[in-house]
Amino acid sequence: MAHPESSEAPETTKDKSIPPELAARLELLASLGAALGAQERELVAAAGADIGTPCRVAAMEIRLAVAHLQTMQEEVSHVLGKKPYGTVAAIFPYDAAPVMLARVGGAAVLGGNTFRFSFSSQTPRTAALLADLVSPWSQLQPNLTLDNRAFGAACVADPRVQVLFISGGGEVGRLYAARAGNVAKLFFAGPSGMPAAILAADSPVEAAATFLLRRAFINGGQYCTTLKKAYIAAPIYTRVKEALLDLLPEIKVGDPQDPEVWIGPVKVQRTRQLLQTALARLEQPHYVAAPDFSGEYIRPIICEVAAVPDLEMFGPFLALIKVKDVTEAVTRAVRTRYPFAVSLFGSAPLDHLDLLRQAFGMVYLNPDFTFTPLRLPFGGKKDSGWILEKKAGRLLRRDGAFLYSAELVQPV
Repeated sequence: MAHPESSEAPETTKDKSIPPELAARLELLASLGAALGAQERELVAAAGADIGTPCRVAAMEIRLAVAHLQTMQEEVSHVLGKKPYGTVAAIFPYDAAPVMLARVGGAAVLGGNTFRFSFSSQTPRTAALLADLVSPWSQLQPNLTLDNRAFGAACVADPRVQVLFISGGGEVGRLYAARAGNVAKLFFAGPSGMPAAILAADSPVEAAATFLLRRAFINGGQYCTTLKKAYIAAPIYTRVKEALLDLLPEIKVGDPQDPEVWIGPVKVQRTRQLLQTALARLEQPHYVAAPDFSGEYIRPIICEVAAVPDLEMFGPFLALIKVKDVTEAVTRAVRTRYPFAVSLFGSAPLDHLDLLRQAFGMVYLNPDFTFTPLRLPFGGKKDSGWILEKKAGRLLRRDGAFLYSAELVQPV
């Protein structure tokens, strides 16, 4: 994926069909992208110090955020002829704060909203840098004083806040759903569970194995989109396992400032606890890359297992599950409380693809990315995420993937 070569703000557009106020927002977002790019070194160091994000991964996050903000004209069609909600608020998770600022904040500002946002308590250095970085723009309002519970409570009580983004475990979603009567929209990014990959018998083995390895272990598996299990058709199972083990040495664990490192220290205690709890619940696992906990450092874990529990998990873990064929894989994959994301390699009958698309928020066919592209629709279903939206005075629930810029404006 191409990265911008310069942190200078590009000329966003000369399209005379774009209203002046919208053109001004595009210029603001391009300048924000330039400011992010100019602070890359400091933000990379902060991410490593805060949560152990390797410098190569933190730099990837920032460059993707910069490119996203400097190409927001691609999303103009979603906001033309629409009006803002007013104030959009968000509570950032501990991972990928620059990406959250670009995706959610960029869409909020593009739609003419004020964006109010709070940071994870795990990322104080990143929070201070980003708060200072956005200070030139009154539309961007960071919170550095309230903890996230107090910030969330203040948002749902403030009539100016019409849209709120939150993330966390299921109990967090239930808590905010019970308090959401004052908002027009509440977005809940719930636990992703164990995002799956399906490898049909005609999968390109090397490409699929490379994707599995990098998507499972990038930043120690600490994104909601990172893979946790792979259903692999029996005819290619051994070849896939061998390819994974051949590639495994590239996943280096160590100092986050080392440009060769993929997994730094996993500093968030809850993440380590979730992983250890999940490992304890596996039935008769056969480890081909065994658990190795050295304080905050955790090496990649790969196990062969007949099935995995349907639970929440973060961390560097990948389960290999042998299945007869793609039909068995699809049938088993859709049986989850957390139908967040699934990746399919090879081919499958159209009715199987339809079943996956009906079940999951996001379905990727033969994907080749390392970090999920920011302009793809985002969102899960069932317990992995939903939207409460006020219609005729009632909050109605829906789920599935959405485009941020299209959701943060409303009809005139």
